[in-house]
Amino acid sequence: MTDIEIAQAVKMQHINDIAAKLGVDSDNIEQYGKYKAKLPLDLIDKDKIAKSKLILVTAITPTPAGEGKTTVSIGLHEGLNKIGKKSIVVLREPSLGPVFGIKGGAAGGGHSQVVPMEDINLHFTGDFSAIEKANNFLAAVIDNNIQSKTRSLGIDPRTVIWKRVIDMNDRALRDIVIGLGGTGNGIPRQDGFNITAASEVMAILCMSNDLDDLKQKLGNIFCGYTFDRKPVYARDLNAENAMAILLKDAVKPNLVQTLEGNPAIIHGGPFANIAQGTNTIIATQMGLSLGDYVVTEAGFGADLGAEKFLNIKCGYGNLKPEALVLVATIRALRHHGGATPDQYNDANLDRVKAGFANLEKHIENSKKFGLNPVVAVNNFYTDSQEEIDWLIEKCASIGVQAVLSKGWAEGGNGTQDLAHAVVKEIESGKNNFKALYDWNLPVKEKIETIAREIYGADGVDYAAAAERGIRTIDKLGLSHLPICMAKTQKSFSDDEKKTGRPTGFRVTVREFEIAAGAGFLIPILGNMMRMPGLPAVPASEGMSIDSNGKISGLS
Repeated sequence: MTDIEIAQAVKMQHINDIAAKLGVDSDNIEQYGKYKAKLPLDLIDKDKIAKSKLILVTAITPTPAGEGKTTVSIGLHEGLNKIGKKSIVVLREPSLGPVFGIKGGAAGGGHSQVVPMEDINLHFTGDFSAIEKANNFLAAVIDNNIQSKTRSLGIDPRTVIWKRVIDMNDRALRDIVIGLGGTGNGIPRQDGFNITAASEVMAILCMSNDLDDLKQKLGNIFCGYTFDRKPVYARDLNAENAMAILLKDAVKPNLVQTLEGNPAIIHGGPFANIAQGTNTIIATQMGLSLGDYVVTEAGFGADLGAEKFLNIKCGYGNLKPEALVLVATIRALRHHGGATPDQYNDANLDRVKAGFANLEKHIENSKKFGLNPVVAVNNFYTDSQEEIDWLIEKCASIGVQAVLSKGWAEGGNGTQDLAHAVVKEIESGKNNFKALYDWNLPVKEKIETIAREIYGADGVDYAAAAERGIRTIDKLGLSHLPICMAKTQKSFSDDEKKTGRPTGFRVTVREFEIAAGAGFLIPILGNMMRMPGLPAVPASEGMSIDSNGKISGLS
């Protein structure tokens, strides 16, 4: 059965019953039909948060299809409930770009999924739409002020950095010209679109602790300069209140369920190779308020999503993970050991041994945060027992437990061993999370720390535009902000062709983006894309809907 067939075969429980499992009365949720609901922010309990256990799921440097972090996160959640723990999984929302593009949806897979799968992968509760509207409202206000003859701030159109967004892969919108057609249509200028997941509004939603914090952060968005080089923020345009109004419902986390009827919270979905790649602080705090164990994930490999989760999100959200799960697959080890895509499914112990260097580096990095990881070996039918046994023994030899995770095939029944291993690691009391760097260090020192300690680079070089960016950051008084590195997810380095554990390399910061609202600085390593294009054969071509509205081909 395909993922969608498995999801459609399950009889879902009413969302009121799911809320009841969390001790939440039906009057305290906002229903979106029978199977989805919004959770009000007053359910967040700071005292309860301090007592609950936060588990971060991250991964080895992935192959293009990903290694199944969401599937393992959901499976671990099911397994924890199977062994009698009150667990909640807290995940990101999928973007329509990957859903219809190349990667597919983000609701898990096989027998470790969240449902209603179709709704979650499509419009869900309208959060992405609200983010898009808030983003584009600010864009409209900026152009309106440029056009204005009575209330103009004197914005220099050449300096405007704020782009419009749409939740779709559409390369034709990357670079465009707006304002054509005469004086009544605005001032012509170069512009462009990002995909909604790459919007700073998305990043802000995920970095906010409450509605007031959200509004303040929206006001801090840096838009550009006036002709006399004064910085312009969204608050100067009086835009933050209207933007917050558009996000008044989107700020509330979404409650759904797993295939086994366990509660799941899904909220926010920023890119992981550009933004922070994790769900909202509010959703994580909500999970910790309502459950005893919270399983959450961070996008792409641990050098991106986990590093940003631990150095940025934990700081703003006052979060302290007590366990870290590293997802590895035999096929990814083969990949890092030299296998080509057509060889990923071919058993080859020598390639697995060679590729282990990548996983070993992620293990070392985890320990730098005071977290001894548990390795979850996401099981594929192409894995040989010889490869699995070697990996488990190799991890044990360096003091790390590796556990076979069969959540895709067996759901919670296939992840109980993993659940026991994670609980054992938490209860050992050995983990003591600490951030990698002090936010108040100079910008270059923070970047150097990440590059040397996490990537294994020999150092960092800066292009002329990056040096100018640092001077701008200093002038704006933003050098105290944490660093959100924008880098390829395919390598520890900034060269996607360098797989495994590269050595003897330096990384280059090409330029900076300033996310003053979200509260971080973005060094750009290489050519990062905020508006993807569709592949030659989009996933959408394999999808269909029948006369009864039943969808097939969605994954």
